[in-house]
Amino acid sequence: MVNRKHDQEPSSIEVRQFTSKEIQRGIDKLKKRIDEVKALKADRIKYEDRRHRNAEQNIRAAILEIFGERSLEYRTHQNHNIWHSTGVPVDAFGGALKTPDFQLCFEAGIPQTITLLEGLIARLEEKQADLGLDPAGRVKMAFDNMELHPRIADVCADLYRNRHYRNAVLDASLALVNIVKEKSRRHDLDGAPLMRAVFSKNAPVLAFNDLKDQTEQDEQEGMMHLFEGAVQALRNPRAHALADDSPEEALEYIALLSFLAKKVDQARRREEK
Repeated sequence: MVNRKHDQEPSSIEVRQFTSKEIQRGIDKLKKRIDEVKALKADRIKYEDRRHRNAEQNIRAAILEIFGERSLEYRTHQNHNIWHSTGVPVDAFGGALKTPDFQLCFEAGIPQTITLLEGLIARLEEKQADLGLDPAGRVKMAFDNMELHPRIADVCADLYRNRHYRNAVLDASLALVNIVKEKSRRHDLDGAPLMRAVFSKNAPVLAFNDLKDQTEQDEQEGMMHLFEGAVQALRNPRAHALADDSPEEALEYIALLSFLAKKVDQARRREEK
């Protein structure tokens, strides 16, 4: 006789090994599920509404996708319902002694479900920290994944990775000024006057379009203000003060400076008349 005991035993629990991107995708997905559950209360959804069932199915699918079929998380929550039966009397075996108020139990289950999802997010964040991906680590990873303008990257990458954030932004902004000077050949100017002279919509040295209508002139003027602002708000304060930038701020500033450097590469030099 064939012994089927082994076939009937549940498969062993597996702990998934995550990559950093998988962890972040999982966190983002669970946050979306939380938003869906919160909307059930905000929109006063009824127990029998299809959106209630959709939210439950989305939660189960997300846990399966993130943690895997053989994970403890999925085994525990694969049949999760947005339901909490507090106040419904039960017998010795846990069975309800009267028909519960379905709407009340459904509404009571909403905060319970949110707590569940927040707990799963916390578990992923712990794994993120184990990989060295705390908030500072995530910012550094984001920096490393950016496709910076080569000249911006050359002057700021090592500074940023060594946590010299103020100097990284300062050197990137100085590089942008030099890029503008070289392409415009206006080495006689600097700072905001340089940017106004080179990118003015009236007689630009470097143009981002043909300036044939108001829309294109507005674009040219808007870009001029971005370059002017980059000098006044990013270069000048850091050249005269020692206050440091946070990793997040420096990342965003450098991304802007890189974007502007790429726009200079794309700009057309207008011939002097």
